[in-house]
Amino acid sequence: MARLRAGNEKYIASLQCIGDTSPAQREKTLSEGQRPYAIIVTCSDSRVIPEAIFSAGIGDLFVIRIAGNVMDDHQLGSIEYAAEHLGCGLVVVLGHTHCGAVDAAMNHEPEGYIKFITDEIVKAIGDETDEYRACCLNVLHSKAAIEESLQIQFDEREYGLQVVGAMYHLENGAVEFL
Repeated sequence: MARLRAGNEKYIASLQCIGDTSPAQREKTLSEGQRPYAIIVTCSDSRVIPEAIFSAGIGDLFVIRIAGNVMDDHQLGSIEYAAEHLGCGLVVVLGHTHCGAVDAAMNHEPEGYIKFITDEIVKAIGDETDEYRACCLNVLHSKAAIEESLQIQFDEREYGLQVVGAMYHLENGAVEFL
């Protein structure tokens, strides 16, 4: 968590990405494998780039992106894999301000496959009308879904795995841990 906080502070102050994406780092992760220090579950929004937000480079983060940062069996399986097989000790559900998926769940009647996402968000936010609070409730709902996994519960007890929620503020680049 301290590494993520420090990386976010660098990001806010930086004019360019500063994570290690060098040829040497690419070669190292190829030959030695990946050892990400955190799992980030976040929205597919093109303005939310976890590696940049946390000043991370190749091999640092295991990133799972889906609109509205909602949970289903695919995301949970990916989280379990990264925690169990890659040794990640931290899972961060990273929501963001001005989320289009949350807005769609609050103010529209989506159709097609989008409805699967917005229905999950509606479960999370209920009748909340404040967009920021709705985004936070959505993050906490996904965090709770992760913690329902028996494997995640085991990893929390046995290895100290942590699951936390956070909000990325599009306005200023800051990450607020909930």
